[in-house]
Amino acid sequence: MRWPRRLASALMVVVLLVGPPLLLVRLVGWPAMGGPRVAIWGWVRDPLTEQNLILMVVVLAWALWAFVAYTVTVRTAVRLWAGVRWLRRLPLPTPWQATATGVAGAAALTIATPTTLTSGPDHPATTAGAGDIHDRDDAEQAANSDGVVVAGGWLPRAVADQVGMAVGLLWLRRRLAYRPRRASEDADDLAPLPATVAAIQAATTVRPDSPPPQPSEAVVGILPPGFPAGGVGLSGPGALAAARGLLVTVLLAALRQDTARLVITRRAAQVLLGPAAAGLRPGSGLWIADTVTHATTLVTAAPPATPSLPGGRPVLILDGLPPDTLVTEVATVVVPADWPHAATWHVAADGHTRALDTMASGPRVCVLDPVAAADLLTVTGHLHPPVRDARPQARIPRQPSPRPSGGEVGRRLRARVLGEPALLLDGTPLVLRRTAARQALVFLAAHADGVDSHVMAEALWPGLPAHRLTGRLYTTLSELRTAVRAATDLPLIDRTGDRYRLHPHHVDVDLWHLRTASAHAASTLTDSSTAWRAVIDAYTGDLAAGHTWPWLDAYREAARRRVLDAYTALAAAEPDPRRALAHLQDGIRVDPYNADLHQRAVNILAGLGEHTAAADLAERYKRGLIAAGLNPDHVLQIALLHGRTT
Repeated sequence: MRWPRRLASALMVVVLLVGPPLLLVRLVGWPAMGGPRVAIWGWVRDPLTEQNLILMVVVLAWALWAFVAYTVTVRTAVRLWAGVRWLRRLPLPTPWQATATGVAGAAALTIATPTTLTSGPDHPATTAGAGDIHDRDDAEQAANSDGVVVAGGWLPRAVADQVGMAVGLLWLRRRLAYRPRRASEDADDLAPLPATVAAIQAATTVRPDSPPPQPSEAVVGILPPGFPAGGVGLSGPGALAAARGLLVTVLLAALRQDTARLVITRRAAQVLLGPAAAGLRPGSGLWIADTVTHATTLVTAAPPATPSLPGGRPVLILDGLPPDTLVTEVATVVVPADWPHAATWHVAADGHTRALDTMASGPRVCVLDPVAAADLLTVTGHLHPPVRDARPQARIPRQPSPRPSGGEVGRRLRARVLGEPALLLDGTPLVLRRTAARQALVFLAAHADGVDSHVMAEALWPGLPAHRLTGRLYTTLSELRTAVRAATDLPLIDRTGDRYRLHPHHVDVDLWHLRTASAHAASTLTDSSTAWRAVIDAYTGDLAAGHTWPWLDAYREAARRRVLDAYTALAAAEPDPRRALAHLQDGIRVDPYNADLHQRAVNILAGLGEHTAAADLAERYKRGLIAAGLNPDHVLQIALLHGRTT
């Protein structure tokens, strides 16, 4: 019935646009423009004559028609432009792709699928396979271009890839520093990452069927191509944004390259970052100078045998012009202003550059507003993160007993989210063909008490405009409901107002059992060992193993910490040191980056007199951290302990 309604609406619009002008022209003729002063003067002298009243009605009729015509024209132009933009973003197939698609289509019409051949009572076609539908959105389109657009600016693809690596290093550092304890849900370092970071992660996430990027692709060329070796002045509407982009670019590279170094004056930091500059801290390639002279001293005092960037030059971002000798001999200087004695680039708001001396077009550089730059500096560890109220859910939900309806007695839905996510009915997995449906299932499982729809949509599709989120969320939840409705009448999702949750009386969630077991073990006063073993039994794998959704890391780490608490508690309560060591080794298998577990294991080995084994464990741990890109200084405590035990 959709097309008849659209046809009737189109006919009505045509009648409104064409009918009134034809009727007016036929009855009173075309509007006359001659003698307006005489007509106005006659109307003032005697406004209620029959001729003047007819004229007023005609003028109002033409004005009403003009308003309708204007409205229709504007709406039509908006829809046409939206269609043009969609066509411009539509990826067209190459000739080889078109040929392969045609062959595949012909094969699909003539060959029965394996599902059709094996479906039946003994072979239910209920598992998702190679036909999974991966949802494509604007973020994935951005990942295939030369850069990534975020709310606060634009990043080249290489810089965006480094953001993803920085996020990985950030969570590895948090895993390393965690000291297992019972109140793990109160950890402050489980706060979600800023929205800018989530949007970049979503845009650069590699699809499961795509080859991973090579490590070298993300760390080649710290400075933009064609960047003057001695330095550059930045002018134009994007000058400050480009300076922020360069600041973030170099500090991201410093996480992977020990030679990357950047010096910035305090006043320049305040100009670029605003109030957030108060939380800027040195370290990991960043030096903060009080003045331009101080910055010059920091650079000239650096040993020349340890170059900080390709070409042997550190990067300086200054609030004033430096001495000429510094420009030509020591450093690459960036001044967000016109620079008479050096090259000056005009930077547009979108990052496109142009050399003012030659008027030649330059590279497109990273541009960031103060909020986006502060978000990324939080990830690199150079900026104290803001205090956030939102964090992974700490409340332990109660898993209620099932209350099946009349026609579904004994049936039970189960959401398995520890390990590979799946939705099962009486042990049989249901088909969830869209990756967004699996993600929504895990997200609802992580929020047992429910979550507002806008919070859920922004988490699942970060970086997308708000007007596109509602439709995506409804489509995704409809996919979940449809998958369940095809097999059972049990309700999967409970909605109260604008808040969604998995139905607590019809869905059994393994993550909820883990949380309940952890809370019981932390509060029990008798037979605590049995309670902690129940936590270990409930942990069947990482939360949504194999998936890299931007919101997932904090919840995955919170679940992992529960089982680390269990292994540590069992080891602490075990009088036999070798059995205690076995518990710690099991915990290390769950998280091979945790320093506290390794420290405890080294202590036990040293106490048993097995100094060689203690040294080997410490050395393997150190090599593992180095291979992951972490600073070996993080294992200084274990290294010192190893020195004492040997």
